[in-house]
Parts: sequence; C-alpha cells; structure tokens
Amino acid sequence: MSTETPEHTAPAPSWRSPLLGLPGAVAAEGPDAGVAWHYGDPVAEQRALLRGEAVVDLSHRGVVRVSGPDRLSWLHSTTSQALNGLAPGTSTESLVLSPTGRIEHDLHLLDDGEAAWITVEPGEREPLVAWLRKMRFALRVEVEDVTGEWAVLGEPSREPGDGAGPVWVDPWPGPVPANEGGSADTASYAAVPTPLHPGTERPWREVLVPRAELAARVAGRRPAGTWASEALRVEAWRPRLGLETDERSIPHELDWLRTAVHLHKGCYRGQETVAKVHNLGRPPRRLALLHLDGSSHDLPAHGDDVVLAEAPGRAVGRVTTAARHHELGPVALAVLKRSVPVDAPLFAVAGSASGAGAAEQPRRLAAAQEVVVAP
Repeated sequence: MSTETPEHTAPAPSWRSPLLGLPGAVAAEGPDAGVAWHYGDPVAEQRALLRGEAVVDLSHRGVVRVSGPDRLSWLHSTTSQALNGLAPGTSTESLVLSPTGRIEHDLHLLDDGEAAWITVEPGEREPLVAWLRKMRFALRVEVEDVTGEWAVLGEPSREPGDGAGPVWVDPWPGPVPANEGGSADTASYAAVPTPLHPGTERPWREVLVPRAELAARVAGRRPAGTWASEALRVEAWRPRLGLETDERSIPHELDWLRTAVHLHKGCYRGQETVAKVHNLGRPPRRLALLHLDGSSHDLPAHGDDVVLAEAPGRAVGRVTTAARHHELGPVALAVLKRSVPVDAPLFAVAGSASGAGAAEQPRRLAAAQEVVVAP
C-alpha cells in the first residue's frame, strides 16, 4: 500500500476547494485535505511548476489580518522576527515560540502599510487568533480571521505581485547577512553555504485572492497539486510546521533561524532558549534528506521510524515528509538524533508509525543520507 499522502491526526476538513471539480483532480488527505493532491499527472505538474507554468491550490491555509498603528511593534515583541520598521510590501517569516523555545506557529507575513497579512497552516488559524487576541493588552491592534474572505494560491515566483492583492514572497533560504560588527542577524545551520543551498532554485510565493474569485483566478492556467509542490519543498530542504515539527522542535534543528529568527532583537517569548542553544550548545536533533530505495512502490509515512542499518531495532529518528520527485525519485525529509553519523547507512521503516498488523508488516527501505543540518 502506498503511503505517499502523509497520515496526520488532523480534524475533518471544513473546506473543500471548488478546484477539486477540475478534470483529473484527486483529493489530498492529512494536513492538505480540502485541496487537490494531483490532477492526474504529478510528474508533469512538477515540471510545469519548475517552468513557472502552473499554480497550486493552497486555499486550505488560514489567513489572518492584523491592523492598527501598534501592529508591527507588537508582533516584533511577541514573535521571533525583527518587524519594527518593516517596509510596506516586504515579505518575511516569523515564529511563535513557547516559553521554552519550542515552535508553536509559523507566520508567513507581509505588511502592506495598513495591515499585516499572515497566512498559516491549515488548522492553525483558530489557535493563533485566540493567542494573538489574548496578547493584545491595551495596544492599538485588531486581529481578524479573514480566511472566509481570502484564499491562497502558490506559484513559483519571487515577484512581489501586481497590486491586485497581497503577495507573500518566500524568503527561503534567504541571505544570512552580517551586521556592521560582522556578526549575522540570522544563522545558518546547513552543511552548505547559501549559494549552494538547493532552496535557491525554488522561487515561491503565496498570492492572496478573494475566495469568491478563486476558480476564476485559476481559469486558463495549469493546476498542480500538493504532491508536486511538496516534492519541490522537500528538495529545497524547506521545513513545514506540523510535518517537520513536533512538540519538542526548536528552530535550530531545522535550520529555521536563517529566515524566521532574528538573533539581535529584543526579548520575546522563547528567546532565552534560542540564544542559549545558538551560543552555548548544539541542537539535540538535525534535519536530513533521505534518498530512498526506488525499487519498491512504498513510501514511508509521516512519523515512520528511521533506524540504523547495523541496529535495525532502535529508532534514531523519524520521517517527516516523503515524496516522489520527478528527478530525484523517492525522497524524504527526516529528523535524526544529532549523534547519528553522517555516513551511516539507514532504513526508513514504512508502516511503523501506523502500527501495521500481521497481514502487513512494516517494510524497511534503504535510505542514503544527505546532510541538511550539520551535526
């Protein structure tokens, strides 16, 4: 049985995109339920995305609008990114961390000069809005859940848009600039310098369109499903909340400081852990890319074990996202213990997270490591 769509314990979707009525559409499951997994030819859809000829339905994402004169200073003080003085039209990314530095929310944020537009993962908008409203105190900010009015489309572009609606341009993998003193305001934990980072080959943006116009905005364009966009995300080593993260995740493990955390801003929730790990320690886990044995039709699922070939009974990590890439074949992002040798032969154990029964035993898939976060 193929497990290409991640199995995720998410509530039943409250949204079903009208684009699922397009010819060939196959609905996604798990965190992407409500939009299309593919439209009949995911390999061609990946190639069309690379050529800039396709669009991905991300209308299941949440959209939050924060307005008021104190919005940027307030978001600056509560999240991980430096947002004071953010120029209108500038896209950035910020994390909401727990008091102990664990990742709780990932904000794709754009300020248009009047309001900050934020898109978040499906299922995250309600808890995020509730938390933001609780943190307002007496400040002049208003938090609106505008998901009912606005939908998101994904496109392979770094252009800021034509002014028809807010457009968030993904900063990944971003520069890691040095300040005047020579120290970087962000940090890279990757095993390669930014010019060689595979994410530099993945331009990406989220275009906000009125939800009532969603189908009309896609008419005449080639649709691509989340199979295609996720495969390209995996290739780019781009972490995603709820897949690469769990309740213990800190940004360093996923190389997320490079676009979402500012190291020289003022105090914010979770800042002590960020600084302590960055300055004095090392993250306990590290993100890796796995090149999987392509002789089987199987793919591991989200949460499946990763084991050492020499000690197959002991898990040393977990699969976070698996995908079939049009050139690389079957690949997966995985979070491993930092102590796992970078050259150790591994197996991804398909079916281990779901507890395969006697009729369907877990299957071990040989996995070659490509180091993402250097140990």
